[in-house]
Amino acid sequence: MPAQFDFADRTAVVTGAASGIGAALAHGLAARGCRLALADIDHEGLDRVAASTGIAADRISLHHLDVSDAQAIAAFPDAVRLAHGGAALLFNNAGVAVGGRFEDVSEADFDWLMSINFWGVVRMTRAFLPMLREPDQAQITNISSLFGLVAPAGQTAYSASKFAVRGFSDSLRHELAGTSVGVTTVHPGGIRTSIAKNARHAANADPAELARGQEAFDKFLVMPPEQAAEIILRGVARRRPRVLVGRDAHFMALVERLLPAHYWSLVGRNASADQPAVERGTRS
Repeated sequence: MPAQFDFADRTAVVTGAASGIGAALAHGLAARGCRLALADIDHEGLDRVAASTGIAADRISLHHLDVSDAQAIAAFPDAVRLAHGGAALLFNNAGVAVGGRFEDVSEADFDWLMSINFWGVVRMTRAFLPMLREPDQAQITNISSLFGLVAPAGQTAYSASKFAVRGFSDSLRHELAGTSVGVTTVHPGGIRTSIAKNARHAANADPAELARGQEAFDKFLVMPPEQAAEIILRGVARRRPRVLVGRDAHFMALVERLLPAHYWSLVGRNASADQPAVERGTRS
């Protein structure tokens, strides 16, 4: 497998492309000469991103896609082939968050999150893998999280989904070793996106506590999505198996490696189990 990925004139499929890291990836890929197939449930957001990329209309296609919809995902590769002839890059970026302790989060909300954060990744990968086997180079990039490295209290659903993405991606990478298709797993830390602001909350959550947590959380989101996207794309260019985004992600990866069973006794000392600033400070 070549050590460097050539982006020029490749088609990149990006989910969750209407905002945040997804939108920043779209801009970074356009600047590298890629054609774009951008997907999201936000029509207006996709239109704004498309207009701001500045690339020719015949090099970009916009797709209204709910990644929790298995049938829509199954039909998506045909739409991409019709628009671009194929694809060589898949960025599984779409993600949502649910805040609250396990006993307070409803089964419906837990299932909703898993259907997007985990099953969306699995189904998108299954749908596009035959297409990705066609070119001489292809790369699947799955966005996990800082909370796919460590699991804070109050994030059972989110951490479960992001650890699942990590495990799925690692196993798939081993299966595809020696082929033209590589797999990169990304673990972003505190990126300035709207995932926490748009998160669902347990029905009985204390509004005052949520407000305090949101204020603290805003201080945690320090890295602009554009900077995160550049780090990700540099890692994909090198076909790296894992990309850590931000000092917080690097620090927590080290702490977890040194104290795999006891890291929370260190990092959780000043963290309330239901403080959103600690529990939802992630990416996508």
